[in-house]
Amino acid sequence: MVILISRGFEKRLALAHPRNCLIIKIMNKSLRVGTCSWKYDSWRGLIYPQKGSVNYLREYSYHYNTVEVDQWFWSLFTGDKVVLPKAEIVQEYANSVPDDFSFCIKVPNSITLTHHYNTDKKSSLQANPYFLSVDLMRRFLDSIGLLSGRIGPLIFQFEYLNKKKMSGQAEFFEKFGAFAEQLPDDYRYCLEIRNPNYLGAEYFDFLSSNDLYHVFLHGYYMPSIFDLYKTHKKQLKNLVVIRLLGSDRQGIEKHTKKKWNEIVAPKNKDLENLSELIGDLCNRNVETFLYVNNHFEGSAPRTVSKVKELLDIRSSRTAALSRKTAL
Repeated sequence: MVILISRGFEKRLALAHPRNCLIIKIMNKSLRVGTCSWKYDSWRGLIYPQKGSVNYLREYSYHYNTVEVDQWFWSLFTGDKVVLPKAEIVQEYANSVPDDFSFCIKVPNSITLTHHYNTDKKSSLQANPYFLSVDLMRRFLDSIGLLSGRIGPLIFQFEYLNKKKMSGQAEFFEKFGAFAEQLPDDYRYCLEIRNPNYLGAEYFDFLSSNDLYHVFLHGYYMPSIFDLYKTHKKQLKNLVVIRLLGSDRQGIEKHTKKKWNEIVAPKNKDLENLSELIGDLCNRNVETFLYVNNHFEGSAPRTVSKVKELLDIRSSRTAALSRKTAL
């Protein structure tokens, strides 16, 4: 097993937070596990101290070595106004984590939305003038530059692309392909597609030929990530992102009252399948980033603990089998 933190930071962690060292061990150095966002008061006692002021992100980094940043996704507002990350916030995040911490960042929706959100279905769609804007993407990358060395996957999350917004796969491939050609080579770009009809062999070939990577989305009425992986795993190379979001956001919020410290909707079978999927990815040396949302089971930290336990068991079995074979 490998601890995915630097030795110096590990020593500091053991001295300051001895309770946490037990949960950082995971099965393979090509795997990082974290949560979707991090600032939840109801994680006090799980991740954060019960009382007192706390730098949430710094405390979080004692437990996990990666996190998904969602807040900068919400960037497009009425009147074509775009809001990009503030330098003081980016600097605060950079100062709060060790050097080997990784931020998985959603690209602003001002770049991924074809049109403004439309709550009134009878009104006409308003085109987003910044859709796949290379200039805006470069401005965004400049705005997060203070995180240099800690930027992990950059996720382009697209909403359901219906025929009114995108004529089909061919148009999407043409437009995103032209956009991707102009992106800096310093980052790793991942696509989250929410139209299941796109997720075929042509899509995965498109990713491979453009040095792009897939985001497996568990929830939001998307097809089974396990079936999708079995069908297309030979087309997946180098890196994948897995996001466990859950399928009943409103229902679980009603159940938990947005207090995220207990599992209320266990998905043990899914997690067993997930451990098999991750094990296969690790065996194939595919770098894997896993992010868990509170809405998946009711408490992301508790779900992560379950995942790590399953991976620990799998790793122990593999090691035992290797020893037996060697004999």
